[in-house]
Amino acid sequence: MKIGIVCYPSIGGSGIVATELGKGLLDRGHDIHFFSYDLPERLNGYSGRFFFHHIDVPLYPVFRFPPYTLALATSIAEAAEQHQLDVIHVHYAIPHSTSALLAKMMTSFYQGKDLKIITTLHGTDIDLVGWEPSYRKIVEYSINSSDAVTSVSHHLKRATHEKFRINRDIQVIYNPIDTELFRPLPDRVGPNPGKKRILHISNFRPVKRVVEAVKIIDIIRSCSNPVELVFLGDGPDRAEAEKTAQQLGVTDLVTFAGKAHRVEEWLQKADLLLSTSEMESFGMSIAEAMSCGVPVVAYRVGGVPEVVEDGIQGKLVGVGEVCSAAKAINDILASKEIWNAYSQSARDRIVEKFRLELITQEYENLYARVLKQDPVKPCDPDPILADLMESAGK
Repeated sequence: MKIGIVCYPSIGGSGIVATELGKGLLDRGHDIHFFSYDLPERLNGYSGRFFFHHIDVPLYPVFRFPPYTLALATSIAEAAEQHQLDVIHVHYAIPHSTSALLAKMMTSFYQGKDLKIITTLHGTDIDLVGWEPSYRKIVEYSINSSDAVTSVSHHLKRATHEKFRINRDIQVIYNPIDTELFRPLPDRVGPNPGKKRILHISNFRPVKRVVEAVKIIDIIRSCSNPVELVFLGDGPDRAEAEKTAQQLGVTDLVTFAGKAHRVEEWLQKADLLLSTSEMESFGMSIAEAMSCGVPVVAYRVGGVPEVVEDGIQGKLVGVGEVCSAAKAINDILASKEIWNAYSQSARDRIVEKFRLELITQEYENLYARVLKQDPVKPCDPDPILADLMESAGK
């Protein structure tokens, strides 16, 4: 098959999922075309043969804001014609699903071809951005008009149906994990001797509650286990986290390592992954840590319980319960038996349920099924499109 994949190029979850899936499909002999305004982070240094379509957004004085959505739609339509693409798989509902829908219309108009559109929902596009009044109707319309829709967890599927008027099924397909790349070190037995390394990976947005991770390390330092907390990533709340570390006097225990391009190497040397996010539709860094045999302590939110079984691969606590999180971390790191049990179970769970080959096969089956379907007409204009037209006329 000839498959187009649309994603953001950042190291965030949706961009990682899109590129990992694309690489898995390439390994299975498909032609893959990536669409983005920059080369996706995880394609840097990748030796596989793929097509990359750079989205050039014109910057004219008449445009107050760059028309990315239109530029992307045009690029998809042109590539679909030139390369005879079968499927466009967009990651993130807004604006990618809308752009793909426009490309589908153009492809039908100019070529008489039914370009199939698959939209994968990742979380922020539904829980935050898509729920904005300015976007809600067009997100709803684009989802309903896609040929197939997937979500990365059952939690996200439920949230989408609760927040939007969706008149079609949403298939849950979990995020793929490259278990060959993210794997435990072969000679590792038990947690590291001496100081234990706790890893926290995020984009430092407010939803990640990074300051609470610093508070947790402050509580743990009074316990018997010497620990260090390493932050990977960067973002708006980094300065606040650094300030909190200074105020609590734990700067010698906290390292801000910035963005990391070889995340697997950090994970393989970590003793535990800590997630303090208050909103996670899946938890990509959590799953990658588990694939490396690293136990997890995280807040019990969103789709995280679908990845981590509490008390089996790690511990889940309530949002903001820093004392409970600190106790859970200390209990895991203080016992080699508990750590080893969690570590082995974590690795086994990812291999059995989330490994790249399994998820790639699920998407292959979905593509094949969609290609056999009759064309999907844009959704009933009443009431969604009618609301759009009314809003446009105001």
